[in-house]
Amino acid sequence: MPTSPRITTQKEYFMKHTISILVENHAGVLSRISGLFARRGFNIHSLAVGVTENEKVSRITIVAEGDDYTLEQIEKQLNKLIDIIKVRSVKGSELLSRELMLIKVTCTAVQRPELIAIAELCGAKISDVSKETVTLELSDNEARITTFEELLKPYGIREIARTGFIALQKGSGSISS
Repeated sequence: MPTSPRITTQKEYFMKHTISILVENHAGVLSRISGLFARRGFNIHSLAVGVTENEKVSRITIVAEGDDYTLEQIEKQLNKLIDIIKVRSVKGSELLSRELMLIKVTCTAVQRPELIAIAELCGAKISDVSKETVTLELSDNEARITTFEELLKPYGIREIARTGFIALQKGSGSISS
């Protein structure tokens, strides 16, 4: 019996890629990088920037969606920019990534013990408590952040702030200047 050809879904075709970029810590570098993404029509899913162990070098972590060809084009275009020191895409199995989320939820005095229990279960920290709200802080991977958010939805989410992903390569491998 003949089998039907495999159909590639959009979800399989467009994967999230994590790109770690070391740049000279100068004004305008991020603008040039984001401009490159905009001109080429590459979508940025997440972006985080911070100084490294060397104050003259910043690390930019970008999560972008696309196929392998798109990733290759992103890397080639980034390497053409003057302030770029090093560009490296990090595969999921080699990746240690975290995101920070602050989430403010509605909370009565009766609900407070429930929220404290959820926070402890998920490894979250209580950052602020008021008469009507509790603000929680969680640093974790995307799946656990999403689960935590889902657990808090029934309480009524007032506000969410997320940092975007930061990432390093697992083990002894590194991207350094």
